[in-house]
Amino acid sequence: MKPAPFAYAKARSVEDAVKLLGKHGDGAKLLAGGQSLMATLNMRLSAPSVLIDLNGIAGLDTIAVKDGMVDIGALARHAAVMGSDTIAQHAPLIAMAMPHIAHPAIRNRGTIGGSVAFADPAAELPACFLALNGEAEIAGPGGKRVVGADDFFQGLYETAIGPNDMLTAIRLPAATPDMRYGFAELSRRHGDYAIVGLAASARADGASLKDVRLAYFGVGLTPVRAKAAEAALASGNLDEAVKALATDLDPSDDIQETGAVKKHLAGVLLRRVAAQMSGARA
Repeated sequence: MKPAPFAYAKARSVEDAVKLLGKHGDGAKLLAGGQSLMATLNMRLSAPSVLIDLNGIAGLDTIAVKDGMVDIGALARHAAVMGSDTIAQHAPLIAMAMPHIAHPAIRNRGTIGGSVAFADPAAELPACFLALNGEAEIAGPGGKRVVGADDFFQGLYETAIGPNDMLTAIRLPAATPDMRYGFAELSRRHGDYAIVGLAASARADGASLKDVRLAYFGVGLTPVRAKAAEAALASGNLDEAVKALATDLDPSDDIQETGAVKKHLAGVLLRRVAAQMSGARA
């Protein structure tokens, strides 16, 4: 299929993009990597009156460590993040997740900001962002503001980004020697959306873990923190953590699996990720 007719505007700066959003209102869509947007356009699931191209904005594709945070510009391509030594050293959870994201052709064009802003509940990066307790830098008519990960995801494909806003960067706490990370997902084929996935972070406290954050994807309308399981895992009881998923998660049946199967698989992944964070074999 072909998309419905639309106008095109190329933003030259963040301020220019925000002004264009304000001018065109609900009829405007931002174009970054386009790996989700172009598909919905071609299937006429979205029909904007104007596309605002962000790719001419300089400085939004940087990857750097600043003040103990890993700062990733919204236009950084998946492939650049995947190949970044800075990410490998300072954001190892992101490095663990990147090979699971789609395929090389998608990673060459797709952007980090686009993935987090689109907020697909079955995608890897939104869950990693939540597991790391990251921050989103959002530019809007009133200037820039920062929103924490726990407040960022608000519903199915809904985030704290307003209609006249754009995501400019995400910031993640840089890894320290006491941090532990885990990532696992189950999908029918490598590169497909996960049936169930789990991104996790914790702080080592001797042989125990504290500050545990378990972010599941593919099990709800947003990435889902399993808070009861977090508490049980921090107390050192993995079996209780797996049992706690029965109250933490309420996945619906979908075209891939039933909710009951997804809940079972969530427990399987928790055991694998807990082994990763303890240094044991999964």
